[in-house]
Amino acid sequence: MGLLIAVRKECFRVICHRELLFNDCGDRVAQLLHVELAGPYSPSRNNDTRQEILIVNTHLLFPHDSSLSLVRLNQVYKILQYVESYQKENKLSPMPIMLCGDWNGSKRGHVYKFLRSIGFVSSYDTAHQYTDADAHKWVSHQNHRGNICGVDFIWLLNPNRYRKLLKSSWSEAVFGMFKYLVRRASLTEEKAFALLKADNDSDCITYSGFCEALRQLNLTGHCYGLSDEETKDLWVQADMDGNGVLDYKEFQQRIWNPTRSEQKDDGVLDDDHKGGEEQTIGFSVENAVLFPPEVEKGKWPENYYLSDHARLTVVFSPIRMPCSQLIS
Repeated sequence: MGLLIAVRKECFRVICHRELLFNDCGDRVAQLLHVELAGPYSPSRNNDTRQEILIVNTHLLFPHDSSLSLVRLNQVYKILQYVESYQKENKLSPMPIMLCGDWNGSKRGHVYKFLRSIGFVSSYDTAHQYTDADAHKWVSHQNHRGNICGVDFIWLLNPNRYRKLLKSSWSEAVFGMFKYLVRRASLTEEKAFALLKADNDSDCITYSGFCEALRQLNLTGHCYGLSDEETKDLWVQADMDGNGVLDYKEFQQRIWNPTRSEQKDDGVLDDDHKGGEEQTIGFSVENAVLFPPEVEKGKWPENYYLSDHARLTVVFSPIRMPCSQLIS
């Protein structure tokens, strides 16, 4: 498997290129490219305004079975952690982030919901005004099993979107996976709490009971499962008052019904909030097309043999916008 990001020199200046190797996480790779817009393409008349973009290209692990859902989520988490550390290391101001590639998962999956919860938007869906629920409007891949689905995305995170803390969003995504698994086992909210409580006589969840429940649900205890450190991070996120146990309220608010934002598009700074804010460059989605055209109708053409993936092309237009701040 190889990855390639090609840029037109008259449009972009390459500032930095990094390779991300995930030998410990599904044996996958990703590329990070830091580029600057060339002068003619900038709408800014202020030379102090940032005109840079971070572009990531990747190919996630194929979900051969449900046990790989977690490692796929962790692949994305590691990518975003790396992007975040790169920004801090180089003291970068907020700038547009694009994530491209074969995500090997549809709009119904945990990876899609995770990226939406952070503020990323699917460029193709934005261009066609599709919602998160429009999972069958288009396809981009016919896999080796003969199934067709939409798995190829160009994700965009503009710097004017309110950004949640990455670890909080990751914890919510893993707890969403926990909820999916217990519901698949036909467990109610009360029975899920009892599962986590294990044999504890008091009306609270201990760390040992928490770990045992994750093991029973196959979220730990194997090479693709949560590490001890990740399990501890989840526990810290759930233990709101830090007293070492989880009561029913904490279970409800942090595990069962955490505040999610993947279906909300209101986390954007509007014109009323621009005063005094640092200005930067973002992008509007002007157009997006898939080829061959049949896939835009949710069908895979029988006579298409060039690839088992459709080609996704998105046209962006640079615009000025204010920077957002991190929110918890």
